[in-house]
Amino acid sequence: MEDIQRIKQRFGIIGNTPMLNRAIDVAIQVAPTDLSVLITGESGVGKEAFPQIIHQNSARKHGQYIAVNCGAIPEGTIDSELFGHEKGSFTGALEQRKGYFEVADGGTIFLDEVAELPMATQVRLLRVLETGEFIKVGSSKVLKTNVRVIAATNINIPESIARGKFREDLHYRLNSVPISIPPLRDRSNDIYLLFKKFALDFAEKYRMPAIQLDADAQAALASYYWPGNVRQLKNIAEQISVIEHQREINADILQNYLPDHHPHLPTLYNKTDDTTFASEREILYKILFDMRNDVNELKRLMAEIKKDDINDEPKIFNKPYNKVDSVEIEDTEEVFDESLSLSDKEAELMKKALEKHDGRRRNAALELGISERTLYRKIKEYKLE
Repeated sequence: MEDIQRIKQRFGIIGNTPMLNRAIDVAIQVAPTDLSVLITGESGVGKEAFPQIIHQNSARKHGQYIAVNCGAIPEGTIDSELFGHEKGSFTGALEQRKGYFEVADGGTIFLDEVAELPMATQVRLLRVLETGEFIKVGSSKVLKTNVRVIAATNINIPESIARGKFREDLHYRLNSVPISIPPLRDRSNDIYLLFKKFALDFAEKYRMPAIQLDADAQAALASYYWPGNVRQLKNIAEQISVIEHQREINADILQNYLPDHHPHLPTLYNKTDDTTFASEREILYKILFDMRNDVNELKRLMAEIKKDDINDEPKIFNKPYNKVDSVEIEDTEEVFDESLSLSDKEAELMKKALEKHDGRRRNAALELGISERTLYRKIKEYKLE
């Protein structure tokens, strides 16, 4: 326990939740080895601190430590970034370049958002993990490197494997030692401790008295779901510190900074109900799919009626069924199909998120629950620039 407290002080980790302590303990135990580590947890929980804990407590601590956000690098350049390239290997390659695996030889590489890597890059990464070998883009020469790989993701990798988006063998190779970081909502006793720490930091930064929460505000803080986890809590602490004139914050003031849960919609965040959805976007998709299924069912019924007795002109709702009615139904189908286009709805959601955050793609991607690289690709696909 003494080692855990020492690590918390050194790396600025706040909280005493058993799950958090367990994650720190595993990081300490695995640090002296060269085993690959896969860190999992929702966006904003603070996964980036754990690779540094492992690196600084390992025999590689005097070597290079390089953190790479795989989701922020365009697909066309990710291989060059990781493995380097030869001069003239592609347009714009004006000189030879070393990749991160060559630069970090003898050290540690942290691959954040590793599930965003393209399949071809996953093959290259698997080779490095298994043999320590890699080839630069545009070269045929095999190079060797001695790098420890620590990866992190907020995506359910088994689901990605099932969808064919992630290699199962790479998952086994990365997941030699798993470390799971708990979400903030599972650390209810730590929430106010973190808020106070952030409030004091911002008070010092902006040279103003620190904000404080009354009992009702503390209760509201602890009961909120925190979809953005520690990152969201820190942002809200900064907003209140800067905007509010009074330093004593009650629950009514605090609620102005907590995004609504939309009580008129199905519960978004119910841990006991596996059928609920993780975002409003998924709820919208569910509604659209249900509507489309209803329309398809209506089409099927009408087709059966027409097929069974097309010559007898059956009465439907006291109205003769004829060819004109069939055309009207087809037209209705087209209108529904057009309105139910998921790509249009996705483009609309992305456009609104970008407008809300004044074009800041990182913030928009966070709200949409996707990586920056995915958002960048979708912006080009839907021509939202």
